[in-house]
Order: sequence, then structure tokens, then C-alpha cells
Amino acid sequence: MRKYIYNSRDVAAYFKYFSVPSYLEVSYMQYVFNLGNKVLAEPLTRDFESFKKEVYRELYFLWANGFENEKADISKMTTEGEFTLICDQECICLESYMKLICLHLIFSSNLPYITLNFTGLMTQLGIKCGVEQYEENCRKVCESLQLEVKDSFGKPFDLTLGIPDELLRVSLCTEFKQTLDTRNFKETLRNEQMNWLKDLKDKSFKLFGSIPARKKNTKSHSSGSGSKNYRNQGNSEVRKSAQPKGTPKPGR
Repeated sequence: MRKYIYNSRDVAAYFKYFSVPSYLEVSYMQYVFNLGNKVLAEPLTRDFESFKKEVYRELYFLWANGFENEKADISKMTTEGEFTLICDQECICLESYMKLICLHLIFSSNLPYITLNFTGLMTQLGIKCGVEQYEENCRKVCESLQLEVKDSFGKPFDLTLGIPDELLRVSLCTEFKQTLDTRNFKETLRNEQMNWLKDLKDKSFKLFGSIPARKKNTKSHSSGSGSKNYRNQGNSEVRKSAQPKGTPKPGR
């Protein structure tokens, strides 16, 4: 079966579904663009600015179509009447969902696998075809997206034998994973952010200088006792001038 190559809408849908912050979108785009035609369709790998423009156009389409986050309907990823490329038309939501899962494994190279219950996924995605047809589509989409499936014990699981009602481990095929960048993308991104903040801090120190630490004012015991004596002395003066109780007021 032909291996699936991702397009700009797939990348945009990943940003929406996994709530990638807007200030990190360009970094994610740069990473997947650097992977080249191993992941992206050939026309998108020629110019980064054109690729970025296409992704932002698809982001607007998804937002206008109501696909905003992980709680959105997966069917909103596609336009009405759009044809599938891997699965049967009745399983178009399965195809869209598995694209997001595969992209997440690509972006999260330190994530070994994701656990999925394919039987429960059928209800979650609103797929209404027959069970045999759905099981065949699960096999086809995993093969096309270069995903391998294992059971809960880590042993290879053959989807042609059917789909059990239990969690299965879904991960990138070893051969496909070896062709990708072996560096941890998110760790690299975190280091770049820390270096950027450090450079910004150094520049601000050069421009404004360091701010001296404020000394904490602590009152000594003698000053405290002096103020206490002063308050007592003031109170005693008030008491002396006060009219004693029971003493008649002098006549005017």
C-alpha cells in the first residue's frame, strides 16, 4: 500500500487538536518542513514561506468550520463531500483521527507509543459501517501511516485477526522512525527558548544595568522599646489631664 504524505491541513489540524500555542506554531512548521518529503507532500517542501502561508490558510478554514480543539468533532477536519485517501468513505473520521495520532508521534519523538481502544474509537468517531469493514480500515490506515500495533504486553498484534475490546499500543514503525530526525524536537525547542530568554536578560543588563537588591528594614529592640516608652508616656499625660470619675466639675 502507498505510504501517506501529509498536507498543510493535516498540520493545521494538529495545531488545533493538540492546542499548540500560537507563538510556537512557526517552530513546529519549521521542524516538519525540515523533514522534507519523508513527511510532507512534495509541493510543500520547496519554500518555507509558501508552506507557512498554506498552513495559516488551513488554520482559518478549520476555525471557521468549528474545529477548535480536542473536544471538536473530527468530521469538521474535512469539507462536506471530501473523498478519503486511505480508508473507505464511511471511515473518513478514522482516517482523520489517525493522521493526528501519527503526527503527534512524529512531533513527540520521545513518546514511545500511544494506547488506543479501536473498538471504542468506532463509537467515539461516530462510524456506522459494519464491524468487518471497520476492522479492515483500521488495518489499512495503520499500514499507510506506517504505524505498528502491539498488545498491552508489548508483543506485535496482527490487525488482520480482528480488533479486541482492549487497549493496544500504537507507535511509529521502526524503519520510518529511523528516517526522521533523532533529536528530541520539544527538548530542542525548550533549549532555544531558554537561550533566547538568557540573551534577552543579558541585553537588558547591558542597557539598564543591574538593579541593586533592596535592604530589608529591621527595627532594633532599643528603638522598639523607645517607641513603646514614648507611647506610654503620651498615654500617661492623657491620663493626668483626664477628669477623675466622681469629681464634680468646677463652676464656670
